[in-house]
Amino acid sequence: MKLTLSLLLLTSLSFAAETPAKKAEAPAKKAPAKKVYPQNPPKTVTNFKYGPHERNVLDFWQAKSDKPTPLLFYIHGGGWMGGDKAGIAVEPFLKEGISVVSINYRYISQAQEVEPPVKAPLHDAALALQTVRSKAAEWNIDKTRIGASGGSAGACSSLWLAFHPDMADLKSRDPIARESTRLFCAAVNGAQTTLDPQQMKAWTPNSSYGGHAFLPGKERPKFDVFLAAREKILPWIAEYSPYALVSSDDPPVYLSFAAPPALGQVQKDPTHTANFGVKLQEHCKANGVACALFYPGVTDVKAKSTTEYLIAKLKE
Repeated sequence: MKLTLSLLLLTSLSFAAETPAKKAEAPAKKAPAKKVYPQNPPKTVTNFKYGPHERNVLDFWQAKSDKPTPLLFYIHGGGWMGGDKAGIAVEPFLKEGISVVSINYRYISQAQEVEPPVKAPLHDAALALQTVRSKAAEWNIDKTRIGASGGSAGACSSLWLAFHPDMADLKSRDPIARESTRLFCAAVNGAQTTLDPQQMKAWTPNSSYGGHAFLPGKERPKFDVFLAAREKILPWIAEYSPYALVSSDDPPVYLSFAAPPALGQVQKDPTHTANFGVKLQEHCKANGVACALFYPGVTDVKAKSTTEYLIAKLKE
């Protein structure tokens, strides 16, 4: 009996030694926070197709009016790599008699065959704007009073439209292509006002954004790679950087940033720093273009938000 018990004990100890201890279970990963979009009234037109790609769609909310209304043309942010047209709260504008269009566009990741990749979202925005103008009579829009807005990449796209020469092709057989791409105004949040890495570095030493606009690849290129490629991509910078396009015939713009500027200093958020605003405002003033700049603590700007500015400007 003792021998049997001893053998059972030895077997148990041997089995325990050979069986690896159960690893502590890793804590469950938290699901990414679900994006919460504004609750808007029903759309007048949903997912209107303005181009061939699946993301070439826009939504339209028509303000009640007996005469053609001004229009907010909204371009969502997301680094040209994410985001959605659902991110705009439209009621403040509709209440003021301003209709609203919000667009989707191709992400850079969906346009790696395009040279440079940023051409895709920017030209999509231009085509969407021309398409909206072609619907002016049907949608009761005053095509001469269109203001663009957006945040981050959407802000950069809005400024590109504001400063770019008109892309209307008056000789085209396509009535949409004959429409203007010019704006009445633009009001944006957290804009990248230049896509020139040399300017970015000079204004904000820890700049890290922008290479994916010009350099293809699944991953965003490091900033030093972007900077090293500058000489080769200068023609693209001249075409797609808002700062490079400023001229005396451009519409007024309004820039809003979440923190005060500190030129030449490391920034907590270099991608959305007010340094971008300071330098664009200087450049606009030198070219006779009205440019209002808002950030916490500033005292010489009437409008305290892009919404306030757009409503006042579009209803002038």
